[in-house]
Amino acid sequence: MSLIAAGGATENTAVVPNAPFFPDINLGEFRDAMRLDSTVTDERALHALEVAVFDVNSQLSGWSQTLIADGIANLEGVPVPPWQPSGAFSRLYLRAVWSMAKANLVERYRDYDSTNAGHGKADSMEPIADDYRRDASWAIADLTGTRRTVVELI
Repeated sequence: MSLIAAGGATENTAVVPNAPFFPDINLGEFRDAMRLDSTVTDERALHALEVAVFDVNSQLSGWSQTLIADGIANLEGVPVPPWQPSGAFSRLYLRAVWSMAKANLVERYRDYDSTNAGHGKADSMEPIADDYRRDASWAIADLTGTRRTVVELI
């Protein structure tokens, strides 16, 4: 007889309230989409989501204020190009927030396991955090219709 134990997802319907223009963020949906198990507490996940909402909303403030001035009350009201499915902008927004939150959680993995093995795993996960930040940046660029690449002359 063997037992395989794994941190299972917790059933949670907690919601991070958002600005009126943007959708509220559901903790359970975040856990499912980003594959968070119960080793990440609800409190830690909610904190990461709150910080991510602040960050993403700050980056989108000029864009959203322009749309509000044009009479669009919320993200669902933004006209979607005909080649995109309905709700595409809401999904991009959620991707940006969820990716920023997941990057935050991945970076703090070292806090969870301070053994040598834990530090090694945390070091190997740093590029993963960068990947999540890139996903968030690309989602924001796609929302605002800007290019994904930034090039500077040094």
